[in-house]
Amino acid sequence: MNHSAASSVLFFFKKNKGMSIMSMVELPIEKAFMFIEPGPVVLITTNDEGKYNIMTLSWHMVMDFTPRIALSTGPWNHSFTTFMRTKECVIAIPTVDLAEKVIRIGTCSGTTVDKFKEFGLTPLPAKGVGAPLIAECLACLECKVIDYVEPHGIVVLQAERVWCDNDRKERRTFHANGDGTFVVDGETIDYRSLMGKWVPEGV
Repeated sequence: MNHSAASSVLFFFKKNKGMSIMSMVELPIEKAFMFIEPGPVVLITTNDEGKYNIMTLSWHMVMDFTPRIALSTGPWNHSFTTFMRTKECVIAIPTVDLAEKVIRIGTCSGTTVDKFKEFGLTPLPAKGVGAPLIAECLACLECKVIDYVEPHGIVVLQAERVWCDNDRKERRTFHANGDGTFVVDGETIDYRSLMGKWVPEGV
């Protein structure tokens, strides 16, 4: 096999029948992120001197167990200016029954739309930040902005309080594939007995 073919196709060999199985093909690098899209699609709420806003976000990650959380965003998002100035926001975690609303929230601007009113969502007062919780979401994290890595558009948050609606029947979140399609949470598998000491206290 020439070098060109080797660079685009990996061959794996099945020993028991002596068969070669062409199982991997090289894809455009633009598709790489789709295989490691992060956690569930979330909503970020802010409070701009009494005006509440909501932003949809799918690029985020937990950095440690405290938890610190990193968001990938920047000045192209209206909410970014507000939470960088106020140094606080709320991360609200919607479930799959809210998927269409969540997507529509992400396709309009808070500069022209009252998103709570437009999408029939209910702001609730948080305890330690001015940004509101969202009553219809499964959980809400009150967060403070503690760092901004400007060259990479990474905002680091410290979650200070977490609220959860334990009575909510629909608890499945959904995840972006990056191409306009989404994956819904499925079966939970339990390997806590194998994880042992690697499971953090209180979980």
